Amino acid sequence: MELLKKLGIKPNDISLYETAFAHTSYANEHNISSYERLEFLGDAVLELLMSDYLYKTNNISEGDMTKMRAHYVCETALYEYSNKLGLNEYLKLGKGEAESGGKYRKAIVSDIFESFLGAIYLDQGMEMAQKFFNDNVVPFVKNHQIDFFDDYKSALQEFVQTDKKSLEYRLINESGPAHNKEFTIEVLVDGISYGKGIAHSKKAAEQMAAKDALKKAQKG
Repeated sequence: MELLKKLGIKPNDISLYETAFAHTSYANEHNISSYERLEFLGDAVLELLMSDYLYKTNNISEGDMTKMRAHYVCETALYEYSNKLGLNEYLKLGKGEAESGGKYRKAIVSDIFESFLGAIYLDQGMEMAQKFFNDNVVPFVKNHQIDFFDDYKSALQEFVQTDKKSLEYRLINESGPAHNKEFTIEVLVDGISYGKGIAHSKKAAEQMAAKDALKKAQKG
């Protein structure tokens, strides 16, 4: 597996990594195990590694550490880690799931980061899992590379409610192939355009539009 070579991993049991990329739809079609059990394990390993890192590098309260950990192990964060590594290129999907764009689905792409970490832990032990975490997760935490806060819609709703203004999200463009569509959403406050967002799902585009509107509203 090219990915393992790139990461400097010499597998003891290659089948673990093959399972880590086997979606339920593929597993059902081929009568094999899916990545779900490895995902469960990887979730726990990631939480431990993140807790350990935050404890040792920050002198902050338990409550603040809990918030930071949640921020960097949420679905959006896992999706970003997974995308940076190109893990979705190794996904094995059933025919229907593949045709419907499962390779790009946020929930699936984020799941395989955890299942892959679970496979590394079982195959190589905690030391390699720690190295993988340090190389591929810690830079995001150190450099604040990505804002994983993704509930801008709620924040904007609260912002406009104080002035009793109306809020509306409007789809203004839709493009791209069925498996990888791109949506452009405009958000209007009292009928005036305040922001636009572009993403591969309407919900994500709405969040981006809300983020854009909040920036403008706060400047104003």
